Amino acid sequence: MPLDAARVREACAAWTWFPDDAAPLQTDDWLLVKFPEYAEHELSVVRFHPTGSTADALASVLAQARRTRLPELLFWVRLGAEPDLDERLLALGGRPEETLDVLALDLAAGVPDTGRVDAAVELVWIDDVETLRAAHEVFVAVFGGEVPPPARLEVEALQTSIDRRAGLGGALVALLDGEPVGAAGLTVADDGTSRLWSGAVLPHARGRGVYRALLGARLAYGAEQGSPLALVKGRVESSGPILRRCGFTAYGEERSYLLPLGPARA
Repeated sequence: MPLDAARVREACAAWTWFPDDAAPLQTDDWLLVKFPEYAEHELSVVRFHPTGSTADALASVLAQARRTRLPELLFWVRLGAEPDLDERLLALGGRPEETLDVLALDLAAGVPDTGRVDAAVELVWIDDVETLRAAHEVFVAVFGGEVPPPARLEVEALQTSIDRRAGLGGALVALLDGEPVGAAGLTVADDGTSRLWSGAVLPHARGRGVYRALLGARLAYGAEQGSPLALVKGRVESSGPILRRCGFTAYGEERSYLLPLGPARA
């Protein structure tokens, strides 16, 4: 049975992520984040819910974005956004970048069978820098960006290991015949929701059950922590169909646009 849509929307609205080495700037209307240079997109609006005029809020965040002197801005249209926001972004020269399905699963009903997995697939939870580096290399190949610098990897590896043992989430690498070919993670939020993120598989390893193995392991971990709900934002053309076959239900879409930034005005 599908989950209550309002509950899913609430859990989705609460999910706003950026690394602790990013520089966020926010108002009541928006959250603008300057990501580290190793990220695929250095500047992004990750939340935009105007309390007043949409036009004024849009002008405000764009003015702030231009002060960074970066050439472009990634702007996310989140679930429940203003109906005309997509049109406004397109009118500003925005180019569609990515569309994600927002999907949820009732974990209280148990962990579903995620399907056949090749016997050559092995999963390893990330506990050290080398395994974390392998995960980032998969993420870069699939999503773009760069592998973080060594100092950052050390911080992430330690925190990932601590979090997993504390029941707060973790990340895995999938090996196929010993080669790192997939990676994914999850975070158990304060409300108990298991947020599944960054499921990635290298193209040559697809069709072997790597994504399904990563999915099953994360759902099992979430269930062990007592998570009542699993939430994921999956690419409509790749992971979305797999997630539906595994029992997830779609509750809407989130879309991103790349906006060119002109020079800042005095």
